[in-house]
Amino acid sequence: QVQLVESGGGLVQAGDSLRLSCAASGRTVSQYFISWFRQAPGKGRELIASMRWSGDNKYHEDSVKGRFTISRDNAKNTIYLQMNGLKPDDTAVYYCASGPGPIAWLKGYLYWGQGTQVTVSS
Repeated sequence: QVQLVESGGGLVQAGDSLRLSCAASGRTVSQYFISWFRQAPGKGRELIASMRWSGDNKYHEDSVKGRFTISRDNAKNTIYLQMNGLKPDDTAVYYCASGPGPIAWLKGYLYWGQGTQVTVSS
């Protein structure tokens, strides 16, 4: 069993930066994906960044590539999403999730955090 707790969301202006954290407790599996999803109002949940707990297979969705970066701190068992150049379209609830995948298949994730709200004003 793995518990995931996100933090770091908030209200910012366009162009600002935020760093989201996802703290994991429990036993993680190195080959499992640890991913960031987001869900905007009235839209489905979409994958935006992913990696394996081992550090392999980093992925960033095209709309965030070059602005968002997924990273990890093994000592803290924490995954980060550094978000730069935020846009109003980035407004959403951001979730971290872990599981065997496939990478973009929601049902492939066994563990989900509670989500953290990111709101970007223009």
